Amino acid sequence: MRIDVLTLFPEMFESVFQASILGKAREKELVRLQAVNFRDYAENKHNTVDDYPYGGGGGMVLKPDPIFRAVEALEPPEDGARPRVLLLCPQGRRYDQRFAEELSGEKHLVLICGHYEGYDERIREHLVTDEVSIGDYVLTGGEIPAMAIIDSVVRLLPGVLGNEQSAVTDSFSTGLLEYPQYTRPAEFRGWAVPDVLISGHHANIEKWRRQQSLERTWKRRPDLLEGQELSKQDRELLDRLERERQASQQQQ
Repeated sequence: MRIDVLTLFPEMFESVFQASILGKAREKELVRLQAVNFRDYAENKHNTVDDYPYGGGGGMVLKPDPIFRAVEALEPPEDGARPRVLLLCPQGRRYDQRFAEELSGEKHLVLICGHYEGYDERIREHLVTDEVSIGDYVLTGGEIPAMAIIDSVVRLLPGVLGNEQSAVTDSFSTGLLEYPQYTRPAEFRGWAVPDVLISGHHANIEKWRRQQSLERTWKRRPDLLEGQELSKQDRELLDRLERERQASQQQQ
């Protein structure tokens, strides 16, 4: 995979691209990462990339010409296919694990990091393929969202993680929150690892993990249960949890 980031602050990505999973993926040549300063594509002597909005209003708006030229200057892929161009903005599609899995199947991603008050609308209409938001809050620019997206996508690429099963069982990958994890020692300050996990009975362990994922999701993110394919046993567990909650509320 190839990922190009258009940003006014390419230095923010230097350490991110070299560390941890992303750094290892680059070393293995499983992904090509590049941060491009689109200020280099401004055509005036001051390298201006923003201007006042037509019609008035506060703040500055990113001009279309430097960003269009920066994208058009990227080395074209061998098959000539158009890259998927993501615009990081609060108006975009909410980013989640399914979106990450979708993007991990692409050969070339271009992420545009905004700054200032916003983008010239012609960037949205005629250049990008997707507008993406990582949440309902305001950040200074699109750099941190871009880092989050890149990390979540690259770790899904074949060969990137040492244990391919890790990406499959992560929270949200199955549509549910991940079950509790434990490691050695079996007892720490009087707190013991659940017996089932050290029993060696794999079927019981899988059953326990499924139940724990369902219960944790039910308690913390019940919205994730909507649309889930649930077995008869899953529904029985959720019904029991609901009955217990109602009984507890009545006692209070």
